[in-house]
Amino acid sequence: MKRMLLTLTVLLASCSQGEREIEGVTSFKHDGGDHQEGRVHYAQRPPAGGAHRPAWQNCGVYDRPLYDEYAVHSLEHGAVWLTYTPDLPAEQVNALKQLVEGRTHALLSPHDTQTAPVVITAWNKQLHVQDATDARLKRFLQKYEQGGEAPEIGASCSGAYSGTV
Repeated sequence: MKRMLLTLTVLLASCSQGEREIEGVTSFKHDGGDHQEGRVHYAQRPPAGGAHRPAWQNCGVYDRPLYDEYAVHSLEHGAVWLTYTPDLPAEQVNALKQLVEGRTHALLSPHDTQTAPVVITAWNKQLHVQDATDARLKRFLQKYEQGGEAPEIGASCSGAYSGTV
């Protein structure tokens, strides 16, 4: 009986650690489904949800900034968007590329107007970090890619828009 209780305690502790919030994540409240043509003003930079273009940004790695309005639509589909300042050192950009490599619902691009060197964004969630090797980036990707509050989890992240600014 003691052994079974110990096993149950260890299992419960493991599960609760996986459910812990990631330190520094900011939450927002945006509803999905608001398609708009043209430019949209966003409260967050980069945006973490809101109105967006009818077409989504194809997931992948980009070396030029994206239009926020297409990337936000990808977030609605359950994508995670990793952005970095254009002056981020090449070795840090390479670390970010390795982080998203092989993921079906991830975007990586520079973003001209963010204040932190690296920002990772999902629908209604965002984390600002100073370094591309911050372990919270991987945890955020694991938790929010095709998860979290995205209104259209499972929708495509390919076959739409691939342009850049």
